[in-house]
Amino acid sequence: MKKQTKLWLSAGALLAAAALVSSCSSSHLPLETVASVDLDRYQGRWYEIARFPQRYEKGCHCVYAEYTKHPEGYVEVYNFCRKGGPSGKEEGAKGKAFPVAGSGNSKLKVQFFWPFRGDYWILELDPDYRHVLVGSPDRESLWILSRTPQLDQALYDRLVQVARQKGFPVEKLQVTDQSCYTDTQGQ
Repeated sequence: MKKQTKLWLSAGALLAAAALVSSCSSSHLPLETVASVDLDRYQGRWYEIARFPQRYEKGCHCVYAEYTKHPEGYVEVYNFCRKGGPSGKEEGAKGKAFPVAGSGNSKLKVQFFWPFRGDYWILELDPDYRHVLVGSPDRESLWILSRTPQLDQALYDRLVQVARQKGFPVEKLQVTDQSCYTDTQGQ
């Protein structure tokens, strides 16, 4: 077989594979976020109530994040967890979140490892900034966060329902162990 023929067959096979993958991928309706987020009010500690499994959070307990608005307009992100159990060693990761222009700060691009950035979209936010539902437009990431380590079950159930209505496979949600905190911490 001629070299040029092999090249065209290979190119054709790649195009066919790309078309197959594209047709098999799930399509989602556009994901709506809240209208706007006041980053000054969003600052502070947020406890992770539940999440979709993520490789980097494997074995994590007592997860929380600290957000601090930087004078240059981005948000400094510090994620912490106890590895292996509630009494495990606390480990942390530092990153930055950059608001997406025109989103009212409801869409951010989070970067822990340059040059890679992930979507952090605020889908539901309490008017008093006490709890939040955060996800990604591909529906592969989802978090329920609260200013306190525990969340009322009825409120949790409502946030899960909101996520379901937005097309998230909520059966993947894992409740985060926050047993190393008492009900009064973080309030």
